[in-house]
Amino acid sequence: MSAVVSPIRKPLITGNKTYHQITEDLISPTEKTPTKAWIIGFIIAVAVATYGIFCIIWTIWVGIGSWNLNRTINWSWDITNFVWWIGIGHAGTLISAILLLFRQKWRTGVNRAAEAMTIFAVICAGLFPIIHMGRVWLAFFIMPYPNTRGPLWPNFNSPLLWDVFAISTYFTVSLLFWYTGLVPDFATVRDRAKGLRRKIYNTLSFGWTGSAKHWQRWESLSLILAGIATPLVLSVHTIVSFDFATSVIPGWHTTIFPPYFVAGAIFSGFAMVLTLMIITRKLLKLEDYITIEHIESMNKVILLTGTIVGVAYLTELFISWYSGYVYEQFAFFNRALGPYWWSYFGMMFCNVVSPQFFWKKSWRRNVTLTFFLSIVVNIGMWFERFVIIATTLARDYIPSSWSLYSPSWVEIGIYVGTMGIFFTLYLIFVRVAPVVAVAEIKHILKTGGNQYVGENAKSHTHHTNEH
Repeated sequence: MSAVVSPIRKPLITGNKTYHQITEDLISPTEKTPTKAWIIGFIIAVAVATYGIFCIIWTIWVGIGSWNLNRTINWSWDITNFVWWIGIGHAGTLISAILLLFRQKWRTGVNRAAEAMTIFAVICAGLFPIIHMGRVWLAFFIMPYPNTRGPLWPNFNSPLLWDVFAISTYFTVSLLFWYTGLVPDFATVRDRAKGLRRKIYNTLSFGWTGSAKHWQRWESLSLILAGIATPLVLSVHTIVSFDFATSVIPGWHTTIFPPYFVAGAIFSGFAMVLTLMIITRKLLKLEDYITIEHIESMNKVILLTGTIVGVAYLTELFISWYSGYVYEQFAFFNRALGPYWWSYFGMMFCNVVSPQFFWKKSWRRNVTLTFFLSIVVNIGMWFERFVIIATTLARDYIPSSWSLYSPSWVEIGIYVGTMGIFFTLYLIFVRVAPVVAVAEIKHILKTGGNQYVGENAKSHTHHTNEH
């Protein structure tokens, strides 16, 4: 006689919920009067966003001379922040598309907010290159439109044009994916609403009835969009890395940039999702839907991608030494021991050391530690972009052209302002749509049984006779 114990998954929904309880818990935040915490957060976010918009208008009115750019460092904070925001937007597509295709059930608690975060982050990222053009009213020149003004077609050899195509495609597919997932939930809100609100949500839900045909088409469209979006996870930040890797600048001209940028983007994106979801989980009382299991699973991804990023840093150092190319060696020497040494060591600590705490299971499941480290990771990823751009450009081939850079109040204002825009959009999203996908959570409740759901997930012991 022997006992075989089947592995039991930890519950992804706690509290032994019914369908009605799920609907009440997830839809009611869109119906109730905003809480005091939401109102305070919204006022702060709008105030910060307003200041950022003022700084953008100031830049357009006065000119790029209001920034502390110089002939040596002519990208500075602008492109640093652009790459940082694009990286933050990466987790949404990965959680939505790749984890959907691999049938990972734990994605359902966080995918809706991650998708929304992707869209808002790409909006913030897109502002920076347009502002950096100087004459923003000529931004349409980057698009390949037929014209009668002479040779104004874009330079298709320019990585900056590749960014236009990659990011516009990424934004479009992410928006479609996000909205497709919202349609059944908008219909649920509609069925509980009255008057004008009901008409608005009826329009948003495209007359969804919940018929078998609607569900079949909805699931087919979700899988098609997931298939389209999956290559974007790899392609978008690869193309962003080409902004640097296709140049001839020491410290940039390296083939490791594409995979290293992709890993870093997923790393920072998951960290931002954790930052947002831990706050949302607490304020909207969603602990039964965004569980410790979700947090632990995301921390495992952060540990993996953080380790990849650490290996990439060490590989860069080794290759610069092994190459014997003095300019490449000096670029990395300057990063570590030059005037911006603090950003290099800040990057190393935040991105390489801090994720290693998650090797311990109890720390992966500690919400307070996770929240703190998620912020540390995003600070570190900002340092990484700053190191790549400002530190590398500060000391070029000719010592007479060496220069230092510090941001002006306008540059700081624009960066902080994009955070205000991001959080304003996120807080509005939380008020008008369920922050957790209701339909997908109910699907887990229907199919999962004790494997995924409930406080009383019991282990099943199977006894077999062996003769």
